[in-house]
Amino acid sequence: MEHLKRTVTCGELSSEHLDREVVLNGWVHRNRNHGGVHFIDLRDRYGITQIVIDEDAAPEARTPAEQLRFEYCIAVRGTVRKRPDSMINPEMATGTVEVAAREISILSRCETLPFMIDERSDAREDLRLKYRYLDLRSFSMQRKIRLRHEVMFRVREYMHTQNFYEIETPTMIRSTPEGARDFLVPSRLHPGKFYAMPQSPQLFKQILMVSGFDRYFQLPHCFRDEDARGDRQPEHTQIDIEMSFVSREDVFRLTEGLFAHVFREALDYELDAPFQRFAYDQAMNRFGSDKPDLRFELELTEFSEIASSGEFKVFKDTVANGGVVKALRVPGAAQYSRKQIDELEQHAKIYGAKGLAWMKVTESGLDGGVSRFYTTVADRILEELGASAGDLLLFVGDTWKTACTALGAVRSKLGREMGLADPAKFRFCWIIDFPLFEWNEDAEKWEAAHHLFSMPREEYLDTLEQDPGAVKGDLYDLVCNGFELASGSIRIHDPELQKRIFSIVGFSLEEAERRFGFLLEAFKYGAPPHGGIAPGLDRLVMLMAGENTIREVIAFPKNTVGVSPMDDSPTEVDPSQLDELHLSIVEPRNVEPKSLNAASETSKE
Repeated sequence: MEHLKRTVTCGELSSEHLDREVVLNGWVHRNRNHGGVHFIDLRDRYGITQIVIDEDAAPEARTPAEQLRFEYCIAVRGTVRKRPDSMINPEMATGTVEVAAREISILSRCETLPFMIDERSDAREDLRLKYRYLDLRSFSMQRKIRLRHEVMFRVREYMHTQNFYEIETPTMIRSTPEGARDFLVPSRLHPGKFYAMPQSPQLFKQILMVSGFDRYFQLPHCFRDEDARGDRQPEHTQIDIEMSFVSREDVFRLTEGLFAHVFREALDYELDAPFQRFAYDQAMNRFGSDKPDLRFELELTEFSEIASSGEFKVFKDTVANGGVVKALRVPGAAQYSRKQIDELEQHAKIYGAKGLAWMKVTESGLDGGVSRFYTTVADRILEELGASAGDLLLFVGDTWKTACTALGAVRSKLGREMGLADPAKFRFCWIIDFPLFEWNEDAEKWEAAHHLFSMPREEYLDTLEQDPGAVKGDLYDLVCNGFELASGSIRIHDPELQKRIFSIVGFSLEEAERRFGFLLEAFKYGAPPHGGIAPGLDRLVMLMAGENTIREVIAFPKNTVGVSPMDDSPTEVDPSQLDELHLSIVEPRNVEPKSLNAASETSKE
């Protein structure tokens, strides 16, 4: 069979190869028998080549051709020739040539397909994941996995030029909960003790800074045992970056340079840099989100003062009780029906709003909804909101965060429904100056907004304990098209300051030592100032590929209930394995068993 080992791929033949004998290996993509002449579209990951078995072809070609079915894996030996003018396909890279087959060999056969490879997008996702090896043959998936490879390569390429070392951190560490539950790995050699799979390399990359490796990066797998929902995966990949002796500006410059390089080389797309910046409070006030989609211009407006001047009691009481009223002008949306507005209101309620008030702007002024309560200030409303005939005005009154978040969610929904966001554009921005702490109402305590190792802004260092809620951290998120792509901060390197943070969030020194003792110990030995960022690779590739779920850009993802339909994991293990680990299974009581192969849902994130 050595003479049937491929000499060219199915995507590289052109008129330059005319009259050359070639051997191609691939899968039968199309199979058309026109009586005397037989046509086969042969596919590999590089493209498609048309194979022709002529009426006078040798039996070594004609006999196997009669047996071919979709996705048979075959080898073809033949001569490259020009296609007849009527059969030239300008949309195919190989569309000007074809191969006249002299010999065909069936390398392996294919059973009846569960779905057609080039129509796999019509198949249910759970079916595609069960037969992922077939799904991955499609040009769509091949393109996305190639893009993922290209992004990873360009990341490494750029980081090398910036004098970074790629250093691997452990995949089995001690359990240091960082928000989600850890995946635990029992130790056979140390019964009753467990390793944990890292949720991120956070502690180890900070220790690398203490170790003198001032420019570190890697593309680590991160593991989080979260409840199954939306677009989450129990394992994901991030671009982990840490640097010593830097400020936030240094991190921004590096990240912007990295993303510009990746988009230029992988997509031939030039980003607008430097990226815009918004303080957290500013982003919430203007867009109702700390991950705003800047591809469209709908912005929230402060409406509290005008609301107090009207007669709508709900809004007057909200403002009187310390709340706010936010407004959103939607140009050209006055044609929205009451049913459509009700759908927007239901969407706002998902995010905590008690309701969604509205008015329409007509040629004669305000009309419908709550307009009757604002007749005396109608002109002022039109002026301050910049409204004109044909606009729809929407309002939410509540606490500041709820009003912003709920109306921001409506803004995002309208952007999608009205097609306001250009899918071919990428608009990046930085969100900065986040609160360092968040109050947990249920637990009645302060918690770290990002993680426990983020540096407070310098102006708050003397007043941390007096008013934790007012403290802004040296925290930053990178956002693109409504998605958070990266999160980072300047880190705490002073052990005493770290202990103060632990105290504010209710960690005793004993508990801090138990969980993070090896990091605190390292900080005693000349820790440098340092900071970093961790872009999510999966979400980045998802955006670049124009998809809306990271499952589309991961070769072998889990479904939305954390199951792999292909290998049926997770599974039970042999009792002898449990005995070796000194473990036993305790069956949960009164819990309905979940189907491990539950169909996955389209992400709503």
